Amino acid sequence: MSFPDGGRRTVGAVGRGVPCDTRAVGSVPPWAPERTVDACRAAALVGDRVPELRALPVVPLGAGWDNTVHVLGGSWVARFPRRATALPGFRRELAVLGRITGRLPLPVPAPRWVATDDDPADPWPFSVAPLLPGRELAHAGLGEEARPPAAAALGAFLAALHAPGTLDLLAGVELPVDPLGRGTPGARAAGTRAQLAALGAGGLPVPAGAVGALLDEGERLGAPTGDPVLVHGDLHARHLLVDDGGAAAGVIDWGDVCLADPALDLSLAYAGFRGAARAALLAAYGPVPGEREVRARCLAVRLCAMLARYAAEHGDGALLAESLAGLHRAVG
Repeated sequence: MSFPDGGRRTVGAVGRGVPCDTRAVGSVPPWAPERTVDACRAAALVGDRVPELRALPVVPLGAGWDNTVHVLGGSWVARFPRRATALPGFRRELAVLGRITGRLPLPVPAPRWVATDDDPADPWPFSVAPLLPGRELAHAGLGEEARPPAAAALGAFLAALHAPGTLDLLAGVELPVDPLGRGTPGARAAGTRAQLAALGAGGLPVPAGAVGALLDEGERLGAPTGDPVLVHGDLHARHLLVDDGGAAAGVIDWGDVCLADPALDLSLAYAGFRGAARAALLAAYGPVPGEREVRARCLAVRLCAMLARYAAEHGDGALLAESLAGLHRAVG
């Protein structure tokens, strides 16, 4: 979500009753929120629940499908769920990140404080974590030739995340196995084709023939048969952060963390990188069997198509361009 000054706009302060803009952030259908937290309400909630952070300026950072995010004092990030369906994943995220922080090659946003909002009937949780510096890959403007360093770092990160030892850190944490069926291309092929058709109908460049052939191949696959690993579960160009030099800086938004086939996370290898960059990622990660690659490419297509429609509806030109490029990378 973009703001007039590029994404950072102070409209409140923690614990202070200052004038503020009360418009919802990013409340455009079909991802309309069920519960919004603007900067004034975020300031009040954090000021009440986390006294250490009172009086810090509050800056809206953005809104996705599941969370609204505000920056506090330039050092902390407060995340508030927007939809009830996101709550189970939000709670799993809190449990997982607390265990794996510091055990992986890239930073993850481990929560420092967890509290609930002030809804009297159904209080929802929110979290405050250290702000990870960097920009989303989708908004970093990196050319293909500048992506190998970030790709190699992501490959090493995924190798560590998917390793059995990382899952061992989560003893006692209950995680579902691929609850959205993302590792089985045929499970949502019809929806993917509908997303692509909508993009094409809107005049956007979609490699329809190549994508159709890939989806046909994916639909012939059943569910994955290997042992599931710990996965981020929704790894795309908005969830990998890079610094000003193009180096990987962190992995955010873990609300879909689960157990699943590694293909779920490897989808970014095919949506976000090509050529030398993809080769660097796979060299750091290790061999990817052909069937897993098909699953990853099919998911890359699905995620890019959904992100492209979201970007078009929200007027996010950078995300739209990255998502459309991702469609072409996924089949190339």
